[in-house]
Amino acid sequence: MSTNREALKQHLLEQSVRRGDFTLKSGAKSTWFIDSKQTACRPESMLWMAEAVLELVPESATAIGGLTMGADPVAFITAAYAASQGRMLRAFSVRKEVKDHGGGGRIAGALNPGDKVVVTEDTVTRGTSLLEAANAIVDAGAEPVLLLALVDRGGTVAAMAKDAGFTFQAVFTAPDLGFPYEGA
Repeated sequence: MSTNREALKQHLLEQSVRRGDFTLKSGAKSTWFIDSKQTACRPESMLWMAEAVLELVPESATAIGGLTMGADPVAFITAAYAASQGRMLRAFSVRKEVKDHGGGGRIAGALNPGDKVVVTEDTVTRGTSLLEAANAIVDAGAEPVLLLALVDRGGTVAAMAKDAGFTFQAVFTAPDLGFPYEGA
């Protein structure tokens, strides 16, 4: 593991992971919770995150984004870092609901029809946000080429993505961080 990747992992463990009794979005109970935004949005770890994400982004990708709020720091920071490396990725957000004023629609930002898209999220357990965003991206005329999370805490997303015709990767899994998968 590279020095920066190890630093990112340590930052996640120190700043993002909480232990206790938690109820997840699915309603399931857990003894640990991860708020990856505590790592994705801190200046000391932003570049480590973007570097680790960019390592997984296929060369064919032209855009990165996903369902707001979880995808936003991952997508925008990675796109900025990519630009500093000479790699141009447009960034965008998928709104949770269709906007009925202004330009309307669910996409905010720079997504073009025909784009090859990395659909991203900070943390996934079941992956429903990734799929919702991927479907909105398809509806906008672009093509998801990878579903990508900073942390996969559930362990079931890859199979679900495959069933929907997508490929999934995570920078880190729950076991990488020393925790069991939570399942769906």
